[in-house]
Amino acid sequence: MADIGLSAFSIFFMQSPSFLSHQREMQAGNGCSNCQTLFGIKKLPSDNHIRSMLDEAEPQHLFGQFDNLVDHLKSHNGLEPFRCLDGRVLIALDGTEYFCSRKLHCRNCSHRKRNDGGTEYFHTMVSAAVVVPGDSRAIPLQPEFISPQDGHAKQDCERNAVKRWLAANGKRYASLKPVYLGDDLYANQPIVDTIQSVGGDFILTAKSLSHKTLYEWLDGAEINSTKRRRIKKGRKAATHIYRWLNDVPLRDGKDATHVNWFEIEIINTKGKTTYRNSFVTNIAVDETNVGDLAACGRARWKIENETFNVLKTRGYNLEHNFGHGDNYLASVLATLNLLAFAMHTVCDVLEALWQKARSVLAARYRFFDHIRTIVCYLIFPDWGALIRTLVDGEPPPTVKSARKQPKPS
Repeated sequence: MADIGLSAFSIFFMQSPSFLSHQREMQAGNGCSNCQTLFGIKKLPSDNHIRSMLDEAEPQHLFGQFDNLVDHLKSHNGLEPFRCLDGRVLIALDGTEYFCSRKLHCRNCSHRKRNDGGTEYFHTMVSAAVVVPGDSRAIPLQPEFISPQDGHAKQDCERNAVKRWLAANGKRYASLKPVYLGDDLYANQPIVDTIQSVGGDFILTAKSLSHKTLYEWLDGAEINSTKRRRIKKGRKAATHIYRWLNDVPLRDGKDATHVNWFEIEIINTKGKTTYRNSFVTNIAVDETNVGDLAACGRARWKIENETFNVLKTRGYNLEHNFGHGDNYLASVLATLNLLAFAMHTVCDVLEALWQKARSVLAARYRFFDHIRTIVCYLIFPDWGALIRTLVDGEPPPTVKSARKQPKPS
């Protein structure tokens, strides 16, 4: 089973759907391949065998690998660049769709009716990522899949999936001093109470249309706490205006959880408002931290830009149908894809040789283009040899050609 899982993972790590087929050719011609030397695969299974076996394996079996990556980062001080707000770590949560079809479906699909009367089957998940303002890197954590739940007549939803994610993982990540970020959908009492019950803090978007009680209370209060700050980036400058009020009810009722509310408005040099948003948090807001809290709240978008956008448009092809199956295949492959992205990010943070190769080749697509190309022709004894070839252009001394050389005449 290890060979099957590693074979599927290698496709996502190399960002090459044809990686296994090339390595089978190498194996046939040389008796060895990069699957063995780089991934430790003893025997290459067929594509159909991989899909049939993974379809029966629940994705939760892979979740511990995300914990291992976080532990590795902690032990090598790799989380220090991601700390803010007095040593806290921001964990952004959001949902995304990764499969949709009108023909293919399985027992774990959700479904929806379209205006033309047809039915769409789809898969979604709640994903989590460690982010920080001012850094383009994001470290994906284990997902929670939105799928039909045993004993429930209604379809599963994102809010329920978030609560399951927190219940399953919150205490494990409590040592990071996490601050959970989320959109307006998460700014409700069941979720904020769950966050605090597992040792976390929160900064969540809170819009007036969905928080009538909160904003009615704010309308009746006198908000004297304000701060103006002029920020210059390059030649452009803008004025940031902050307003805040502590200890306000999140909802109606005597048992309402009380939160701290703050707002940021950005005005350009022409006097036009270019950005405005409001948040709720359980962290006390004052003049010394409101700017940092607002920056952290806005960092929620990094799970969209630095995680989902990268996964869908930068070579990982999250929305591509690598295989659907009848049970768990789609979710297992999505998990392996996330895991590959997480490992790439850990290498970006910790591995000096990997960092050097990334700097030499600059864009992410160029980096993986080079990897995809050279592993089709050369067999590398280990990852260090491969990355050194990317850096200096010289093949390792033990390289073998993947193609049989013609005999000299």
